[in-house]
Amino acid sequence: MFVQVIEGKVSDRSGLKRHLDRWQSEIRPGATGFLGSTGGVTDDGTGIAIVRFESAAAAKANSERAEQGAWWSEAEKCFDGPVSFTDSEDIEELLAGGSNDAGFVQVMKSAGGPARAAVQELDAQFEKHAKSLRPDLIGGLRIWTGADSAVEVNYFTSEAKARANESQEPPPEIAALFEKYADVIANTQFLDLREPWLY
Repeated sequence: MFVQVIEGKVSDRSGLKRHLDRWQSEIRPGATGFLGSTGGVTDDGTGIAIVRFESAAAAKANSERAEQGAWWSEAEKCFDGPVSFTDSEDIEELLAGGSNDAGFVQVMKSAGGPARAAVQELDAQFEKHAKSLRPDLIGGLRIWTGADSAVEVNYFTSEAKARANESQEPPPEIAALFEKYADVIANTQFLDLREPWLY
């Protein structure tokens, strides 16, 4: 899998949504290898999209299409300032992975965190208890953008259920695991997509 993370300040939220809907109906049919995308705009106007293709070659072929270029020249007018693009083929799926059924999506951008092996060990331990501790969590993707930097995308059934479950005190036998997770996310930026755009 190849993922491109696109981020920028949005000045026209409804206009951007219209452009994305048009991409789905008019541009997507010719986008060979397109798997899907998750996006939205946070309360402070940060727009983010996680676009998935089968391969980097498929993504490149799409970006080189004339109709893609014409579409983007209009869509980028919905942003206020520069838009960043971050590419990665180093992807991990968590639990059931991404889901178009999610009612709430949280993106976590981390840099300078613990070693990758430590994060993966925590994942393995958490997944053993995930169904009982966090039934609201459908799954997620972790997109590694460097040796100790990543973009994690978590899909929840709803924000209300996510907030309720995250505020509960974990069982004593799991408390130490949650403390380790607190260390992992110490240098993390959270982007909440309360109205996720899922394609």
